[in-house]
Amino acid sequence: MAENFPNLAKPDSATTTTTGAPTRVPPPPKPPAAPQKRRSFAWLWIILILLIGLVGFRYYQNKEAAKQAAKQKAAAAQRGVPISTTTATKGSIGVYINALGTVTPVYTATITTRVDGQINSVNYREGQMVHKGDVLLQIDPRPYQAALTQGEGTLAHDQALLAEARIDFNRYQEAFNRNAIAKQQLDDQEQTVKQFEGSVKNDQGTVAAATTNVDYTTIRAPIDGRVGLRLVDPGNIVTAGSTTPLVVIAQLQPITVIFSVAEDYLPQIQKQMRTGNKMAVDALDRDQLTKLASGSLLTLDNQIDTSTGTVKLKAIFQNGDLALFPNQFVNARLLVDTQQDATLVNAAAIQRNAQSAFVYLIKPDQTTAVQPVTVGTTDGNVSAVTGINPGDVVALTGFDKLQDGAKVTVRNDTHSGSGTKSAQQGQPSGSTANAPVSGSSSNSSSGASGTGGSRP
Repeated sequence: MAENFPNLAKPDSATTTTTGAPTRVPPPPKPPAAPQKRRSFAWLWIILILLIGLVGFRYYQNKEAAKQAAKQKAAAAQRGVPISTTTATKGSIGVYINALGTVTPVYTATITTRVDGQINSVNYREGQMVHKGDVLLQIDPRPYQAALTQGEGTLAHDQALLAEARIDFNRYQEAFNRNAIAKQQLDDQEQTVKQFEGSVKNDQGTVAAATTNVDYTTIRAPIDGRVGLRLVDPGNIVTAGSTTPLVVIAQLQPITVIFSVAEDYLPQIQKQMRTGNKMAVDALDRDQLTKLASGSLLTLDNQIDTSTGTVKLKAIFQNGDLALFPNQFVNARLLVDTQQDATLVNAAAIQRNAQSAFVYLIKPDQTTAVQPVTVGTTDGNVSAVTGINPGDVVALTGFDKLQDGAKVTVRNDTHSGSGTKSAQQGQPSGSTANAPVSGSSSNSSSGASGTGGSRP
């Protein structure tokens, strides 16, 4: 049996070869391990179950987040879009013409010397406000005082000769009355008196000229105003024929602004001037945000500039705080008319789309309605509109979330309705008419447009 089935032999059992030497039989091979394969498949199933659980958990989380967002959206829709509002009012608004103007002094004095000489002193500070008659410069007066003394001496000499000739003439007159002298001698003496009278007058002219030259050596301010930078220093020699100014004075109080408007506005302006109405003019800064000064229209030019189709106007300002400076560029606003009983609304409430302007009208049930409006004149943050009535409440903020029929929650702050404050106080608000002139700047008569907002 052992020979026929060698594999069934016991381990470590000895066998006999043909030589008779015992040999060791090797152990039989081990069968395959089936249970290990089952263990590998079990790990795969575990990983698969974990993945499925993770996917399910993420799905559950997303579903819960969507439900929460839906609840929040529903709650927000129920609460309404937070906005602030403004109320349309009834009031007056002015119609303005805007134009670019230049500040111009009423008087500008460019002072040069009228005599030759050396400058002894400069008696002003650069930028100083001076008054008429103040001494500005002093030129050496000694040569002209010497000439004045000579002229006065010659005058005194000729006056003495004239007095002596008149005495002789009186004597000759008495002698001629007694027939003591001939008529010719009397006539000759009369002409001698006239000759000396002429010499005295000539001497008087010489003295007056010398006195004037002495006065010219003291240069005084001819007007009230502000002096510019110093142009000459003491010790310099100046001549009467020179065109180089010694000092320039510009009057600042009052001061004028010259600006141009289109000839189309000329009938309106002339009508106001004929009735004696003093037309108000405001001077604004470059950004048209700050009013520098208020004045009135003084006059207009006597002809229209055919190259631009404009006419020049001059307005006068008292300029008490010196806010206006010569040659400064300002934006001039001329009030040409005042609209009464207009519906006024904050310009920030007006929105625009491709078709028209509109506002979001707030209904009593706290919902919005898109209301088209027509914008008239505008001044700053106030616009005159048609399409709504005084007392209507319109949205002022929150346009990016508003649409027709949206639910709103009104949260007004202190600035709500500020756009119509002037009208509520009974003061006429300003508006701006377009001034189609070169270099003019004006607010659009359609008002300020907001950004964002739904389109009706």
